[in-house]
Formats: sequence, C-alpha cells, structure tokens
Amino acid sequence: VIQMNIEESARKAITQELKINQSSQCPYVVMCYQSFYDNGAISIILEYMDGGSLADFLKSVRKISEPYLAAICKQVLKGLLYLHHEKHIIHRDLKPSNLLINHRGEVKITDFGVSAIMQSTSGQANTFVGTYNYMSPERISGGRYDYKSDIWSLGLVLLECATGEFSITPPVPN
Repeated sequence: VIQMNIEESARKAITQELKINQSSQCPYVVMCYQSFYDNGAISIILEYMDGGSLADFLKSVRKISEPYLAAICKQVLKGLLYLHHEKHIIHRDLKPSNLLINHRGEVKITDFGVSAIMQSTSGQANTFVGTYNYMSPERISGGRYDYKSDIWSLGLVLLECATGEFSITPPVPN
C-alpha cells in the first residue's frame, strides 16, 4: 500500500513501475496482477516471491557457490533480454534487493521505479537515477548509457554474491 501524500516525482515513479509491471509477461520479471486506488492509497498486488530478495538471502548465506550463481545469472539475463529487446526498457537500478527469489529457485527482476523506456532511435539515455554503487562508469560520469549498463550492474551483483562483499568502491560523481 502506497499513501498518496507523496511528492509528484515519487508518484510518477510509481506510475511508471505499475505500467511496466502490468504490461510485462515474462517468467523472469515479477508479475503485477492488479493495482487500485482506495482511500488515498495505491494498493499493488504482485506475484508472491516467498524467498524475499537476493540481498536478504545473501545476508543469511554470505556467499553463493558457482552453480547457483550460474542459475541466477541465466535467469536475470533472460529477464534483461526481455526488458531490453521486447519492452525497450533499461532497468537502471539492478541490485540484490531488486532481484526476488522463491522456494523453486526462480529469480525475478522487480522494482521498475527508475527504469527508462528507450524511445530514441539511438537507444541511449543520460539521466542519473538508481543506486550509485551498482552503476556503470558511463552512468556515474553522467555520460550516455544504454542496455549494457544493466549488464554491468548484474556483473557487480554476481561478484558480490560470489565473494560475500561489495568489492568495488565507485568514484564520486562529478
């Protein structure tokens, strides 16, 4: 439930996420079944992912072994392939807390509040949103970026899962 006494920018981000979630039909993206407004709040009914986030799981296990990393990587890449090439969306905030898991070992992408829909013919964007630690160098420097920035973020997620710690300290943005 999201209360509506929030800033306009937050409302726009919520609207963006709802549009993406409700239009996505991919087994590697968390399904949004319905959303509705009632008594000053937006309620969103999402697919239940009983394992929580990859960040939560990582806290309990510290490191993830290579066979499981391969399975995580494959599923997230399939989700990104769908978002990038079917929906023309850059996620822009791929991180362990935005990857949800369930008891069947499924990993799904969620949280599209900062996603960019690539409508230009160049397939590039240059806005600065998302979680700083997982950003690609071109995003940190304020340059133009494309779908590859999500792949960079996934690489950092996988490195963190393999080593049990976030091992890269990004430079301070300009």
